[in-house]
Amino acid sequence: AWMIDQAGWKGHQHGRVGVHTDQALVLVNYGDATGAELLALAGEIEKDINHRFGVKLEIEPDVIG
Repeated sequence: AWMIDQAGWKGHQHGRVGVHTDQALVLVNYGDATGAELLALAGEIEKDINHRFGVKLEIEPDVIG
């Protein structure tokens, strides 16, 4: 969570999805977003963190649907 916060992602909104303003590990659907949109944002965050810190993030929960 610290790296996501330090990279400026906490509170970031991209279209209908975003990162929660109080919890950097929570992605939010702001209205009728698709799972693909949510996963695309997660992918952007993963790439950014890898580039900035050299760390590969992994999605913890299983994504269904």
